[in-house]
Amino acid sequence: MTRHVETTVQSAVRSAVKSTVKTTCAYCGVGCGILATTHTDGSVEFEGDPDHPANFGRLCSKGAALGDTLSLDDRLLQPMVDGRPSNWDGALDQVARRFADTIAAHGPDSVAFYVSGQLLNEDYYLANKLMKGFIGSANIDTNSRLCMASSVAGHKRAFGADTVPGCYEDLELADVIVLVGSNLAWCHPVLYQRIAAVRAQHGTKIAVIDPRQTATTEAADLHLPLAAGSDVALFNGLLAHLDKTGVLDHGYVDRYTSGFAAALATAQASSIDDIAANTGLTPAALQDFYDLFAGTERVITVYSQGVNQSTYGTDKVNAIINCHLATGRIGRPGMGPFSVTGQPNAMGGREVGGLANQLACHMDLENPEHHALVRTFWNAENLADRPGLKAVELFEAVRVGRIKALWIMATNPVDSLPEADTVRAALQACPFVVVSDVARHTDTTAHADVLLPAAAWGEKAGTVTNSERRISRQRAFLPKAGAVRPDWWIIQQVARRMGFADAFNFRHPAEIFAEYAELSGLDNGGKRDFDISAHEAISNEDYEGLQPFQWPMEKGSISCQTRFFADGQFFTPDRRARF
Repeated sequence: MTRHVETTVQSAVRSAVKSTVKTTCAYCGVGCGILATTHTDGSVEFEGDPDHPANFGRLCSKGAALGDTLSLDDRLLQPMVDGRPSNWDGALDQVARRFADTIAAHGPDSVAFYVSGQLLNEDYYLANKLMKGFIGSANIDTNSRLCMASSVAGHKRAFGADTVPGCYEDLELADVIVLVGSNLAWCHPVLYQRIAAVRAQHGTKIAVIDPRQTATTEAADLHLPLAAGSDVALFNGLLAHLDKTGVLDHGYVDRYTSGFAAALATAQASSIDDIAANTGLTPAALQDFYDLFAGTERVITVYSQGVNQSTYGTDKVNAIINCHLATGRIGRPGMGPFSVTGQPNAMGGREVGGLANQLACHMDLENPEHHALVRTFWNAENLADRPGLKAVELFEAVRVGRIKALWIMATNPVDSLPEADTVRAALQACPFVVVSDVARHTDTTAHADVLLPAAAWGEKAGTVTNSERRISRQRAFLPKAGAVRPDWWIIQQVARRMGFADAFNFRHPAEIFAEYAELSGLDNGGKRDFDISAHEAISNEDYEGLQPFQWPMEKGSISCQTRFFADGQFFTPDRRARF
């Protein structure tokens, strides 16, 4: 069974237009705006939204083929319990009862949620609130950990918060763009299109640091095919070179940072010949890169999974950040370190506290002030007070029997986590497995005791956050198929059945977003980076018309701060960045 889908490429004669909805692409962390036009014959046409500041009407091949995602073939269209069709009440009662019984018998840490960067902010917020706030365990983690945890840790170590300093516009304002561990041409094509357009006009130089030959390296002015894992040595060498050539911003370093002397001493311990031996690059190639970076003020360093998915990913992130801090090339137009995310809401998951060691709104689980604030706001006396299990260790805990009830949402860990056989064995051993998904048959749904049919892209509504801190609406343009329901609704129904109805009484995703926004501004006043309290009183009508915006957007403001840290105001206890 399929829906009739039309694209701009395939369409020769269009039927009468029924309606056009502005939404956000479901594929990657660029967060492109989409115009979805539904015609009276049921066909759907997709175009890039020319008004969306992420893509200005551009689409990549994946975005242009979004119609292929709308098929009802192999959709999960009704709840299933023990392999048999069920109704919603029966399935939800079963989930709530089994989780409650497991908690009563074995404690809150005997249950877990494994969630996904495919969830919307509103879904993520409720999942986090239920597990950490009311079940009382921090055993909720996301598949985004595998690709973004290194950036989160590196940002927090350097800045005191998981803050992306810049924005997409910096890619167009830079004179040099350094791409590290990123095949931008394939993985974030619209950003690459934006770079290519400005490069043709202004001659922007591109240096690519990647062991591989890729579509991105083919267009580079300089390609450094360094040995895998040697990024720290490369950027430590750059830091030493920046000092030797006199381009450090000592005023910025002295006023706004700490730990520089120790970082520089470590960097100076290796000669360029040592670095060449470590990286597999020639001294001449190293010198070319170092001179290019040192001689260009407007330089932005973009990094992605080649840096993050690594044994020493956090150290790589900080080695990159160190070079920008040392030169003061951060938070100003066309310069700074820039982590680009993979999934459409990997960034949003970090903001709502979807990682096992975080609270909502970039607050820290083990910070007593943050903990008290969230506990009071949620009226959650059982708020978790220590980090939970992270993705890989969570499934190991399932395998050995510590986790006895598991709810997987919008992800397929048997297929996507390392050591698939171990994950499969864990699910086979788990007494109770719930899976919320759009697909009926996956490697993970095969192990579910209860399957819950979730609304798909095009059917659900909420918000997502892209790589430049821009929150955009996903809007429904199709009727919900079968008996599917939005993830936030499913989570709320289970929470209410577990006895938490007072805290889970939302009628519309706008109400969830408003609560989330209110929490972000509590006792903030610039003490924390994440603040969207300008929207704490948003109405359903205003939510429907919400335009893409970057955070922070504090209560009372009508515009946002596009970049962070040019003023040297960081989020560490002493407000200084850390080398």
